[in-house]
Amino acid sequence: MPSAQLKFKLPDGPATLSTERPDDDFRVLATRATATSLRVVLEVRTSDPTAIVRHLDDASWLPAYEILHTDERTMLIEYSLQSHPSLHRAILASGHLLQFPLDFQDGWLVSELITSHERLSRLKDAFESEGIAYQLDSVRQSTDPISLLTEQQHRFVTEAVERGYYDTPRECTLTELATELDVSKSGASGILHRAEGRIIKHFLGVSV
Repeated sequence: MPSAQLKFKLPDGPATLSTERPDDDFRVLATRATATSLRVVLEVRTSDPTAIVRHLDDASWLPAYEILHTDERTMLIEYSLQSHPSLHRAILASGHLLQFPLDFQDGWLVSELITSHERLSRLKDAFESEGIAYQLDSVRQSTDPISLLTEQQHRFVTEAVERGYYDTPRECTLTELATELDVSKSGASGILHRAEGRIIKHFLGVSV
């Protein structure tokens, strides 16, 4: 199943937090939808908490907020949007669940999604329907490491790791490993070589 890194353009109100203060770090830690609103928990790492408070007090898009925590460098803020933003509607319509935290960067929200090609296509259609600007930065095809190897290869590699065959210096020789696994030395070498080749090719993104 592929994973994708997406950037979504934030609405003008929330976007100004990151565009006007590019040296601060903004992260959405959680959201919760109610029947009429969307509650957001935002973490801000800043050298000037007072400036953040002034910005929130002057924000016409933000009817109310609560500071849950503050110290010299970090603020935890909870606020409520009085309607479900188009970005939130589009994500729900595509069947996705966002993985938190989400970073604000210069007016964009950055997210990693574990998805399918079908759901990713639905998400792009939903963004376009809602008029949301987005960027697809990367798509990676993930593979279950266990399914990458045959059952025999997985058993041999696991045994080799547990017995220290790959340690430096080695805690177990190939002969000792072959004896434990009840195969010839050449047989153990061949099984490990094929398994190692599949692992290395997968790591480098080469078809296996």
